[in-house]
Amino acid sequence: MSGILYRGPGDLPVLTPTCFVSRAPQLADVRFIDGRYIAGLVGIASLARMLLFSRAGGLPVTDWCARVKNFLRADRANDLLSSLPMTFLPSSETPRRRCVVLVVAALATVALLGIAGYVLLAAPGRLLASQVSLNAPGGLPPLGADGQPLPLGTLVTAEGRVVDQTGRPLRNVSVRSGAIEALSDAEGRFSIGLVSADHSVLVKLPGYQKRWVALDQSKPTVTLTPHTVRAAYLTYYGVADKGIRERVFSLFDRTELNAVVIDVKGDRGLIPYRTRVPAALEAGALGPVIMKDFDQLLAELKGRHVYTIARIVAFKDNILASAHPELAVIDTRTGKPWIDNEKLAWVDPTREEVWDYLIAVAKEAALKGFDEIQFDYVRFPTDGKLAAAKYSKPITPQVRVETIAGFLAKARKELGPTGVFIAADVFGYTAFNENDTDIGQRIEDMAPYLDYFSPMVYPSGYHMGIPGFRNPVNHSYEIVRESVRLTRKRTEGLPVQVRPWLQDFRDYAFDKRIFGVGEIQAQVRGAEESGATGWMLWNPRNDYTAAALRPAPALAKKAAAQP
Repeated sequence: MSGILYRGPGDLPVLTPTCFVSRAPQLADVRFIDGRYIAGLVGIASLARMLLFSRAGGLPVTDWCARVKNFLRADRANDLLSSLPMTFLPSSETPRRRCVVLVVAALATVALLGIAGYVLLAAPGRLLASQVSLNAPGGLPPLGADGQPLPLGTLVTAEGRVVDQTGRPLRNVSVRSGAIEALSDAEGRFSIGLVSADHSVLVKLPGYQKRWVALDQSKPTVTLTPHTVRAAYLTYYGVADKGIRERVFSLFDRTELNAVVIDVKGDRGLIPYRTRVPAALEAGALGPVIMKDFDQLLAELKGRHVYTIARIVAFKDNILASAHPELAVIDTRTGKPWIDNEKLAWVDPTREEVWDYLIAVAKEAALKGFDEIQFDYVRFPTDGKLAAAKYSKPITPQVRVETIAGFLAKARKELGPTGVFIAADVFGYTAFNENDTDIGQRIEDMAPYLDYFSPMVYPSGYHMGIPGFRNPVNHSYEIVRESVRLTRKRTEGLPVQVRPWLQDFRDYAFDKRIFGVGEIQAQVRGAEESGATGWMLWNPRNDYTAAALRPAPALAKKAAAQP
């Protein structure tokens, strides 16, 4: 049994069982064959062979095969008869009668094979339709949990067009039906093969609200609405603490914040809810925080129209590295898992087993209803005894870049059918460095597989400043503006958007100043004026500066209406 993902109440994904998985190519006519019909065909062929054995007379098999082949004049007859054993058949009849029986047996074989072929090609469709009606209540669009198109009948081609609210055509819009994806062209037009019962597709583009749309023969025009995310972050412990959680959630009602980033796999590899990923359970990824009401929490956030982002720390994973040293970066001095300056172990980014683990955790988060998967620490280590770190293969700049891009490519392919957006956190300096910053993060190589770049443009993190601004904490606006501008310039022509992390915590590298209202508003202005599609606030204590934020749109509208 495999899983099918359907949209349930509140646009939440629902997993239901099915017995069929199709791997048909796009736009191909698909027939789904039940194994019982194949067994029936084999049985009929065996019956026909027995009939020929018993009635063919005493001819040698080689002569008998030649006669039947000449009679039928079809390649299939030769294939069928070539399976007969090379022995002599019993002879008990006259040559004349033997020939008559031979012709009758051959005609009977053709008839039986014809009946079997009709049943094999025609009946399964009706059988499949009845099984789908049982497995797909509501006829909602199916998304295969294994990333493959689901067998909901013959593939149908549909066309349409995607525009924004002004009627301007949108390019590179992802239109998805199961694992089949099509992209809109410069005129906003697309054509896609449908696998869903009601011909529904998911239409999404970074920077816009995604939509489910039912396509028909009218070639509809789909309008997407811009969506700018302004988020706060909740740690592994913060999301589980009701007081901290409610303090952050109250900002959705009072300020412009409309999204939240939640640790789904935090810096130590722990997951805050009862995961069902076998590898995570085996490794011990359930720690002191186990939220029993996590699904209810997500449902409530959706009810409040809050955009939800699952933060998944990738290759910094003390839990997995300790449980499986064979997957860890190894310290050549000790033969044990290598640790960074925080005394935390890392898993080997070059191991695809690690990739599969991360993708499994991400899929589970997507099934829970998160709108976006955000991979953090999607890089090689930067601190600790780097010379002592040993990987499964020799590490070069090219290997680093190919490793990170390869992981993101696989994650995008396997997470695509779930409908989530995909993001990656990157160092702020990646915008300025043409190389991989010695960690595998190169903008041009990562961009094709992402919906959002999330550069960490904290001024305190620019220890050498940037050209023209050597003291970054004195120039928060310029640091953010230039970082976002350069990242956008290097991704021009691609649908990926830039949504930076902003600093809402005390400086740790220069003068230890508190980042207050002025510094935060300067960063927000730098992000917005450089073309960022939203921003996110980072505070490790989940204590945010509400005074730096604009009021909620409803409150602002109400205040403007007052005399």
